[in-house]
Order: sequence, then structure tokens, then C-alpha cells
Amino acid sequence: MSKRLRSSEVCADCSGPDPSWASVNRGTFICDECCSVHRSLGRHISQVRHLKHTPWPPTLLQMVETLYNNGANSIWEHSLLDPASIMSGRRKANPQDKVHPNKAEFIRAKYQMLAFVHRLPCRDDDSVTAKDLSKQLHSSVRTGNLETCLRLLSLGAQANFFHPEKGNTPLHVASKAGQILQAELLAVYGADPGTQDSSGKTPADYARQGGHHELAERLVEIQYELTDRLAFYLCGRKPDHKNGQHFIIPQMADSSLDLSELAKAAKKKLQSLSNHLFEELAMDVYDEVDRRETDAVWLATQNHSTLVTETTVVPFLPVNPEYSSTRNQGRQKLARFNAHEFATLVIDILSDAKRRQQGSPLSSSKDNVELILKTINNQHSIESQDNDQPDYDSVASDEDTDLEAAASKANRQKSLDSDLSDGPVTVQEFMEVKNALVASEAKIQQLMKVNNNLSDELRIMQKKASRLEKQNSTPESDYDNTPNDVDPDDPGSSRKGRQRSVLWQGDGSVPDIAEAHTVPSPILPSTEDVIRKTEQITKNIQELLRAAQENKHDSYIPCSERIHIAVTEMAALFPKKPKSDMVRTSLRLLTSSAYRLQSECKKTLLGDSGPSADIQLVTQQVIQCAYDIAKAAKQLVTITTKENNN
Repeated sequence: MSKRLRSSEVCADCSGPDPSWASVNRGTFICDECCSVHRSLGRHISQVRHLKHTPWPPTLLQMVETLYNNGANSIWEHSLLDPASIMSGRRKANPQDKVHPNKAEFIRAKYQMLAFVHRLPCRDDDSVTAKDLSKQLHSSVRTGNLETCLRLLSLGAQANFFHPEKGNTPLHVASKAGQILQAELLAVYGADPGTQDSSGKTPADYARQGGHHELAERLVEIQYELTDRLAFYLCGRKPDHKNGQHFIIPQMADSSLDLSELAKAAKKKLQSLSNHLFEELAMDVYDEVDRRETDAVWLATQNHSTLVTETTVVPFLPVNPEYSSTRNQGRQKLARFNAHEFATLVIDILSDAKRRQQGSPLSSSKDNVELILKTINNQHSIESQDNDQPDYDSVASDEDTDLEAAASKANRQKSLDSDLSDGPVTVQEFMEVKNALVASEAKIQQLMKVNNNLSDELRIMQKKASRLEKQNSTPESDYDNTPNDVDPDDPGSSRKGRQRSVLWQGDGSVPDIAEAHTVPSPILPSTEDVIRKTEQITKNIQELLRAAQENKHDSYIPCSERIHIAVTEMAALFPKKPKSDMVRTSLRLLTSSAYRLQSECKKTLLGDSGPSADIQLVTQQVIQCAYDIAKAAKQLVTITTKENNN
């Protein structure tokens, strides 16, 4: 008993006292600071719940307590328990360590990289190893030894493994043996309670046959966990599965508003998704519900007088590397939905989940979600787009704000019944917003990668340029060989940039690079000039990124001004009406993105968007604008290099 009390009072990651959160799939208790890192990793790495302020199925909490009290943490810190690890300098975090980078780096290594987990001897055939581990799991779940099964799962055993000789899965075996905590652990790792054995029996059938009625009822709850969680999020109630009620779907008080042709067409598109794609969308919405609910608990349990940026909310779903970039982007855009938009999406999913389970026929069948998304995209394109383009571009489109405004206007007059505080949007509007709004940590990572790649390319090009300009001996003159070039450090150039910046802000429009009265010119600036200006832009973007990552929001405006000046100077290198379509397109993206960046950064001022402005959303838009600028600058470097070498 003393061991249980002592271990339950210590954070598994830093040994801090009184942990108030649990990582369900890791079987550990963690403190607030370590939990903030767990949340940023995503549910595919760590599923966190507050021990007191989150509703718990009793047996799920009992499962986590049993794992932790029986040393489950040693699974994730196996090699750290080896005395040799002390000699190698490896150690776990301690309570006095800073969250970033100390605790964060340790937690990522521990759970994301599995750096300290016991490794099996290398074998040529990994599938054989996984099969062997899964067979061991299949046998072990009949016992109460949870930590053994968790260790097997950590090594790669599959929770849904179908034993070819036995004709069933580990969940069938655990259910037959009445091992309810094993069933909870398997379900956390993805075991499907609806799976049938070779005779057509489910795990719940096994439990009933063995007289384990509590387990049988819990298995039914697990089977409907996704839709139950969505319903509870909307109205605070769950279905009565014992009496055959498996779905609760809140009704819309103003359902007459939802009968437009567009609304009907949108619902048909949602219904036309294949079961696989519908399940993916439903799981993504489930994860977003979890994020929102956990955020609410997080904010309610923190001391706001000492709340720091290191342990703030998670503004969108973290990237899951196992998912496609399209799906990750879609998942992150869910965070942009306001309450009534998101509630309506949840209702639509609940309705269609019920329809699918009952086997209602479809009016039409299209299994390609890409086609559906493209159809909606093309309805709202301002400029014609190629149908082969990906649904989610690598950068934000210029019509984002128009789509957002249109979706917002369409949703303004709708409402739900008393179960909900806001009104609904249609699936059509959901798809519009989903395709229009770009958010996220993924963009930060993409932008950093682009900047790193760009810096590497610039260094290579600089070396080439240096060899071409051997006759110039001083560093200042290495790239100063054209009358168009303007030194960024020259006061005159700064004045020119600022004057043009003021002009842009004054008339509220983006200057058109290709003026109608100007004759198209095939002449391009030298590669060296473009490289130098791009370097200046890149340097300023990196400064803006650092400000975003460190939450220095007051630095946004001065950073955006410096980027704007650098962009203006780079645009001035090119003829007013370049002959090349690619150059015109890149210049337009460059200058319009710089203008949009300034507009977004101005929103950090209280007078511009009010004290209630969502700084997280502003930051996301700032990052995407910076990404557009970096992409355009890189394109111009590539184009001028290619043209000047021909």
C-alpha cells in the first residue's frame, strides 16, 4: 500500500509531487507542466485526462491506476534504469527543469521517439516479430498482468491481431476471461469491440456467455465511444445502451432554414463518402472535441496569475505523421470553427453515423473525397484553377478571406435548440471553411523547412556568384553591379520602401506589378541581386518566426514592416511588366502577401480588432502570409537563375 500511495504522488516524467493528469495510453500520472508537453504531441502519442475534472469510466481509471502503481513507467524508461545510462550522461527530467527545452525534450524522446524502451534483438523479418508479439499478447490478456500486455503493445504487438489458429482476437480472449481492465487497455490501443470471431461472435458475446455482464455492457459503450463522446459534447447526455438507445442527436429548432438546395447538396456529399473516409472524418472531429474539452479543463484548473506561454492551450490538433498532409491540414482547420459551426458538423456526423449503422440507402455513391472537395473548391474560386491541383495548396490562397467572410455571413442567423448555445452551419459551409482556412504548427514546420532549404540554396548560389564576380574585391561590391540594386542599409532605400508602404496602406489596395500601359519586358535582374534581396527577406521572416514561437506579439508589426520594405526593394529589381507569366505570378504573390502580412499584424493592436482578438488565429494567419512570401521569393530566385544561365 505504501508503494501505491508513494508512486501515485509523483509525476512519471519529472518526479514532481501531486500529479493531476493521466496519460491513458501510457499508464502514467503526470504534472501540469509535463502535461502541457504531452498535449502538444497529439493523441496519437499521449491521451491525457485530468484525474478529477474529466469524466472517467470507472474501469478505465482503474486500468491506468493499476498500470502506474505496478511500474508501467519503467517500460518507457527501461534503459534509464540501467546504471550505465548515468555514465552516458542520460537522465530523466526533474521538477526544477524548465519546461522548454529540458522537460519537453525528455518527454519527446521518451514517448515520441521511444528512446528508452527496451529493444528486441534485430531480426530480418519485422512482420514475424510483430506476429510473435501479437501471439504473446493474445495469450497474456487472459491474465490480470496489465504491465506485461502494455510492454508487448509498446514493442509492436497488434491489439486487433486475429489469431489464425484460435480464430479470434485478444479482446475476445480477455472478454471470455472476464478481464475488464485488459479489455480497457486493448480498446485504448485500438481494439475493435465489434470484431467477430470465426464463428461470428463479438467480444461482448463472449463476456455474456461467461457471465461477465458488467464487461459486456462496457464493451457496448466502447463500441459507441465516438458517437457517445460527440453527443455528450453537444448536450451533456449519453444514450441508454442498456435499453437499446445507441444515438442521441440534438434537433435543430430552425430546421426550415436547412432545406436549401445547397444544404441538401452538401449533405449528399457528406453521405456519399465511403465508410472508410467517413470514419476518418468522424475520428478527426472526435480528436477536435477532445482538444476543445481538454482545453476547457486546462484553463479551468490553471492559476491564471502565473499562467505562462510555456504551458498555454493547444490551439489546433498536432500533426500526426501517419496521416497525409491533406488530412492533417483538414484536422487543423477544425480549430477555426466557431461554436455553432462545429456543433452543426458534429450533428451532421451523428446523423449520418446513425443512418449508416441502420443501413439506409444512399441517393448516390462517390467514394472519392478528393473529387468532393474539388467540386466545392471550384464553386468558389475567384480565378480559374487547374482541376489536378491538390485540394489543400502548400500555401494559403488569396481568396481565403473572401471564403471566410461568405461562410460567416451565411451562418449568422442560425441557431440550435436549448441543448446548444449557438446556431448551425451546413456541411457545405463546413467544407468551404475547411478548404479556405489554413492554420498551424504544420505551417510553422513547413516554413522553417522552406527557410532552411532556401538558405542552403542561397549559399550555393552565392558561391557561384562570387566566382563570377572575382574582379570585385570588397564584400560590399560583390552583388552591387546593377543600377537597379538598392542597399538595404542605405537610408534612401529605406525611405523609398517606407513611402511605398504608406501608399499601400493608404489606398487599401495591392499595387499591380503589371501596369497596363507598360510594354512587357523580357529583361530580368541579375541572379546575384535577387539572391541578396531574398536573403534579406529570409532573415526578416526568421525573425518574425522567432517572435511567433516566443509569443512576442508586439514584435509582429515592426517585423512585418521590415519584411515589407525588403519585399518592395526586391520587387523594384524587376521590370514593371515582366514578360514571363511565372515572374508576374511570383511577384504578385510576393507583394500581395507582404500587404496581407501587414494587415494581419495590425490586428495585434487593441484599437484594430478589439481586446478580444484571438491572438492564436492572428498568429496562424501571420505565419501563412510569411510562408507565401518565402515561397514567392524562392520561386523568383529559381526563375532568374534558370533564365540568366540560358
